[in-house]
Amino acid sequence: MHKDFFCMPLHLDQLAAFVNVADLGSFTAAADKEGLTQPAISLQVKGLEQRLGVRLIERVGRQAQPTAAGLDLLVHARRLLQQSAAAEEAMMPYRDGASGRVRIGSGGTASIHLLPRAIAVARKSMPGLEITVRIGDADDILRDLEANSLDIAVVALPASGRNFEIEPFYEEELLAVAPTGSLMPEGGPDAAFMRDRTLLLYEGGNTRRAIDAWLAAPDTRIRPAMEFGSIEAIKELVAVGLGWSILPGLALKRAGLVATSSLNPRLTRRLGMVLRRDKHLTRGLREMMKCLRAFKG
Repeated sequence: MHKDFFCMPLHLDQLAAFVNVADLGSFTAAADKEGLTQPAISLQVKGLEQRLGVRLIERVGRQAQPTAAGLDLLVHARRLLQQSAAAEEAMMPYRDGASGRVRIGSGGTASIHLLPRAIAVARKSMPGLEITVRIGDADDILRDLEANSLDIAVVALPASGRNFEIEPFYEEELLAVAPTGSLMPEGGPDAAFMRDRTLLLYEGGNTRRAIDAWLAAPDTRIRPAMEFGSIEAIKELVAVGLGWSILPGLALKRAGLVATSSLNPRLTRRLGMVLRRDKHLTRGLREMMKCLRAFKG
């Protein structure tokens, strides 16, 4: 090998292509993420392999996985890409009107009743910050976060993933909700009382699992009269007298058309911020996290 071979610089585009293929397990998925063609990504990885003189990616079944050399390179490649991103961020104040972007994934309740306040505070601090919110169920949101198509997720806990950092930041009570004028038991309805109501419940997710566990009785499976994917729809149906429900307190801050009560015993849920462990914390992302933490207590 020519002595000048290793004097050639490493190209960040090649490193980024390699990291994306290793993370996503697919040249095609990496190409989609970068907005390039699959052959272009393959050429970048091949060029990096030729530059270093080692095989970095190998096929295992239908998956593209890093070799032993590739695993060692990943540590350095991530560091170089993060340093490059930090250098670009340092220059952002000098660019006309550019202040960064934060992509947030969240469930419906947080996106309607919590995120708007946090976003308003963040935008006041950084007027040029671009913030996008994607609404979905927790499993889909966490998959998008893993694929790095989101920067941060705000979901009901627990959340799991070996590549995730999880920070609880908000605890709220889940409340019994009934049509206006309904009589609530003293001390709040217990599980036996609620099981005897016509129940309208949210379908799926950690919040529903917590509700089912609270309602559970020996040898009894909870069978609500109706299930919905929208908490706002459930509130409207309860308001017109079609049944009772158990909903997050966030969704009931201005619920004047329904009666609410704490459950007996109380039931709570925690919301958490979830990020990839290797996520570079830009100024905008740090500001967004600070605003979410302000909801503690």
